[in-house]
This record gives sequence, C-alpha cells and structure tokens, in this order.
Amino acid sequence: MTDFIQLLLSGMATGSIYALAGLGFTLLWQASGTINFAQGEFVMLPAFMMLAFNAMGLPLLMSFLCTCAVATLVLGWGFKRGVVDPLFKFGMMPIVVATIGLAIAMRNGVRAGYSAEAHPFPSLFADKLFNVAGVTVTLADIGTLLLALALVLTTQAFLAKTVTGRAMQAVAQNTESATVLGINVPRMIFYTFAINAVLACAAALLVTPTYLAKFDMGESLGTKAFFAAIIGGFNNSRGPLLGGIIVGVFENLAAAYISPAYKDAVALILFMLVILFKPQGLLGKKVERKV
Repeated sequence: MTDFIQLLLSGMATGSIYALAGLGFTLLWQASGTINFAQGEFVMLPAFMMLAFNAMGLPLLMSFLCTCAVATLVLGWGFKRGVVDPLFKFGMMPIVVATIGLAIAMRNGVRAGYSAEAHPFPSLFADKLFNVAGVTVTLADIGTLLLALALVLTTQAFLAKTVTGRAMQAVAQNTESATVLGINVPRMIFYTFAINAVLACAAALLVTPTYLAKFDMGESLGTKAFFAAIIGGFNNSRGPLLGGIIVGVFENLAAAYISPAYKDAVALILFMLVILFKPQGLLGKKVERKV
C-alpha cells in the first residue's frame, strides 16, 4: 500500500507538469483557434535559456524571470506575429503544418547550436526525503505538485475572476461580439500567447531536473501534454489538470505493476479510450457546428 501511495504522489507530480503544458494547448485553442504542435519545444527552449542565464552567474530564480521575459517576446509575440497571424486566414491546416515544422526546426537548431548531449539542470527544491506513515516522498515531488497546481489554479482564477480574464474568455467564445463590446481582441489574444509562454517556462523549470536539458525532451512532453488536454477536455480550462494527473498516475502504475516498456504507451491508450467513449473529453462540453 505504501508503494502504491508513493507511485500515486509521484505520478501526480509528473501529471501536474503535463497539465501546465497542456493548459497552453487549451488556452490557445479557446482564444485564437490555434493548435501549437511545437508546445513541447516551447518547454525545451526555455530550459536551455535558463541554463545559459545560469552559466552567466545568475541564480536559478533570476534566470527563470529573465527567461520568462525573453520567452514572452519570442514564444509569445514572435510566434503570434510570425507564424499564427500570417497563416490564420488560410485555416487551421497551414498552422498545424507550420508548428510541426517549427518544432523540428527548434529541435535541430538547439542540437546544432548548443549540444546534442543531455545536460543536468539545477532543481528548485532541495534533495530531501520525508517519511510519513511509512510513505517515503521527495521534496521535489511535493514541491512540483504544489507549485504546478498553484500555477494552473491561479491561471484559472485569473480567467474567471479578473476583468482581463473575462475579456479573454469573451474573445474565445465570440470574437465578433467581443469586438462590438469594445474589447481589444488582438491584445487579448496576445495575452493568451504570453501566458502560454510563461506557463511553458514554469513547466521547464519543474520538469527539466528530471528529464535533463536535451534537444528532444519536448517531443515526448508535448505529445503527452496534448493527450492530457484532449483527455480532460479541450474546451475546458480545467481539463488539462484532470487529464495530466490521470496520465501521470497511470504511467507510474503501468511502469511499476506491468512493465516500464509500456509507460510511454499509457497516454496514447487513455487518449484512444476517451476519444471512443467521450470524444469531447472528461470535462469538455459538446459543441454543435452548423454545416
């Protein structure tokens, strides 16, 4: 039983990171109708940015803040203006193809420009173990889970409780009506891209100590985050949180009780089951479309 609880807590910590990355998929889809298949690379690149700032002598938290500023400019504003805006008028497929190409370019660019080797990444949490009622958990697992949950819940509270957040939701629901109401639609959409960039930086800070900083670390992470968003519900901001935790927990249980070889297949299996029996996701709502 203690082993099961340890696996559960560790899986929830990993799943909360999937939720952070998956929330970016949901936000971009709701606000601008964009699917970014370079989301995993949007986590990978900030990891290398933080390593670069850290190598300059900046402490980890300061490196994180500097990375957030650069990522907001490059992965937020630059991605919106350079990729999404020119292609949006041509429909979804060109954006999907462009983001897949962008992911490949980012991976190869980091491999050629930085290194193909895996680099250790400093952890935000001390290397400590806690034993509670026979259950041994690490400070990293507890801290990662709590911090990731706090970021996801704070983002949801921002969207639901603030004027700017409600304006962003209005844009997501009906762009034309939001424009009539006087909402600055381009600005609200940019805020969505900026929030996505910051969440990607936070995911990089939490996941890289375990994954190590490697040019292809975003490939698996992005896929699992996408599955988590679909499982939870692509049109519900709480969906990625539920989907991410489900994926993380079942991955750990499958690796422990079946075989580690099946760990990476868990997200795909869960995704297929949800698509078959509840296509809108566990928390998603059915959306009818007139043809």
